[in-house]
Amino acid sequence: CVTGILISTSLSGYGLSRVNWKYRDTVFYILMSSIMLPYFATLIPNFIMWTKFGLTNTFVPLTLPSWFGMGTSSIFGGGMFNIFLLRQFFRTIPRELDEAAFVDGAGHMQIFLRIILPLSKPALICVGLFTFLNTWNDFINPLIFLSSEKKYTIQLGLRTFIGLYSSQWNLLMMAALFAIVPVVIVFLIGQRYFVEGIATTGLKG
Repeated sequence: CVTGILISTSLSGYGLSRVNWKYRDTVFYILMSSIMLPYFATLIPNFIMWTKFGLTNTFVPLTLPSWFGMGTSSIFGGGMFNIFLLRQFFRTIPRELDEAAFVDGAGHMQIFLRIILPLSKPALICVGLFTFLNTWNDFINPLIFLSSEKKYTIQLGLRTFIGLYSSQWNLLMMAALFAIVPVVIVFLIGQRYFVEGIATTGLKG
């Protein structure tokens, strides 16, 4: 999911910030307006669609949307928020770099790979952290799409310690402790870039 979100949202953010094309801003506003749509309003149609494709009880519904700019449900609007975040960061990079590259014969893909991405490490790490945390802690999507216990994610696995008539709180607390260790490690490694990415996005409207 992290890989898919980084590739799809960075490409979308570049197209919406550095490439001039008709109705670009209109498309951006439409995408941003989708953040206002509650995720649970589309949950049942999504389940019906994946059921007709025969892909329920697989990891496809949990991972494939990430490769198209869509992410798991979150307070940040999933993939649309990441597109907004990267677009705003890309707009802070001086246009003169693009113009100099065009003069040297570079195309949009070369500019994207050799100029924009190397200068956008803080924002990309910020998006990666958001995606990792949202995916790792996601409970509702695995609950809806997975039915086999062998495929349960760690959040569903934690829920199995709580039964209808009894709960194994000691085992649940120990499992929860191990569940948050990767989150703490990832955040400690990327916290400097996380703060920098948040602080430097949105400086230019």
